[in-house]
Amino acid sequence: MFPEFSEQIARLKTSDPRFSQLFDRHHELDERIRNLEAHVQLGTHEEIETLKKEKLLVKDQLYAMLRKAGAAKP
Repeated sequence: MFPEFSEQIARLKTSDPRFSQLFDRHHELDERIRNLEAHVQLGTHEEIETLKKEKLLVKDQLYAMLRKAGAAKP
């Protein structure tokens, strides 16, 4: 996710608790969605769609934080 921001991701994961929390949440959602779609876990289509929407919102928040960090970079 966001290979063009790899430096900012590494920096923010250690320096910004909110970013780290969101990054972990995105990973958790991704894993849960994959498990539901692969039928490793039981879930409804609606549940999967809800999780995908949440994952997209988290991704948007991460992207905004990365852009801000990139703009602030000296």
